[in-house]
Amino acid sequence: MQRIIFVLIAAFTSAMSDGTLSAFDPPLNRDVVRSTPGLVAFWDFDLRESSGNERFIAHVPSGSSDNYPLDAANYVRDYWGEGRQATYADFPLLNDGPFGQAIRIREESDPNFRPFLFIPRSRLHDTPLDIKGDGKSVTVVVWAIRESGNHALAGIWHEGTDLKQSSTASIKKVERGQRQYALFAGLNKPGSACGHVSENGASSFLNKYALHKCNSLGQSPAVAADSSPEKLAASWQCFAMTFDNENNEITGWLNGISGERWLMNPKSNNLLSYAHNAYLQGHYARTPGTQEGEDSDFPKAQYYNPPEGEASEVEVLREDENQRVERRRYRYTEVVVTLEKDGVGEWGETGRDLVGLRLNPWWYPHGIYSPPDAEQGGPFTIGRVIHSSRSVGFTGWIGGVSVFDRALSEAELKTLADLRN
Repeated sequence: MQRIIFVLIAAFTSAMSDGTLSAFDPPLNRDVVRSTPGLVAFWDFDLRESSGNERFIAHVPSGSSDNYPLDAANYVRDYWGEGRQATYADFPLLNDGPFGQAIRIREESDPNFRPFLFIPRSRLHDTPLDIKGDGKSVTVVVWAIRESGNHALAGIWHEGTDLKQSSTASIKKVERGQRQYALFAGLNKPGSACGHVSENGASSFLNKYALHKCNSLGQSPAVAADSSPEKLAASWQCFAMTFDNENNEITGWLNGISGERWLMNPKSNNLLSYAHNAYLQGHYARTPGTQEGEDSDFPKAQYYNPPEGEASEVEVLREDENQRVERRRYRYTEVVVTLEKDGVGEWGETGRDLVGLRLNPWWYPHGIYSPPDAEQGGPFTIGRVIHSSRSVGFTGWIGGVSVFDRALSEAELKTLADLRN
């Protein structure tokens, strides 16, 4: 007990001498991350190259041949030929946080300036960070304070610059999507932990965007990045996503908690109405005969039909002598099924609609997109991703980014989340 009290007093005294009330233990916290099995890379924004540009580098497993130094770039300059070059000076430092340092992603007012930190594809292709292909799982964990926005935190997620829209009218460099895996600060649920995985680098369900994504139940608050040191020290969040290939699930975790999130009436949702259609097209294709609304040209690889074994809930909505309508909930879907009696009095399904989709975890039955070569693969980026709309995206502080080549357990993610306290 005396030892614990002494450590706490020492930490508090050290924090006060730095002008903050922070009492993090960065060396101990780093050791926790580095000792977690499956670690591929961990950037704490304190470890740098010892010479040259002194770029941020990653903690990597013993024997690894690459420590993944981060370059600074403005992707608008690279793809549109507009705006100035980004440098490390565009990422202010906090000198605090779970690992002792953090970078700021600012709400840039110049529409031609969207800086990020990145590893070019030429330096990551076929390395351990390039997690791809069938049978692979991945976890991304980011410790951050979200000021605003809902977009990318970290990952290999080049969204492409080939969309035909007003922002691409003057583009100089057009590339298709090169998505693999990434963690976002919410997307459709701002502030949640949103995991994204792509099987083809491009779009889903005939929509122009990739739609295989999850959302944690919890959502992080918005905290001004220029808040007091005391406020910032108490505002760290741990965002995480896991893709568990064995269970075909993408799960979002905020502060070590996933939570169960559903989207009801997906047919009316701007984006997930495409998943609704992909579900029905797969159902129609398995039903004998041609069904009303069936699209014979819909690509089979884009059907979305999560397993539906025994329903966890069944509610009879209405029933008479010849017809019964049931609402059934399965692990990933909620459906309304119409049953009617045939000529011999047997009940048979005559209609079905998808009325609910589970967003966390999200069922994902594919592998991770595997670019055939470095020219067709995207970079690993932190703070932003390359995309056509050029929106500001996430703003706030990022104090640590780690990638693992397996799906971490709930207990492991809770341990990593506790480093923010």
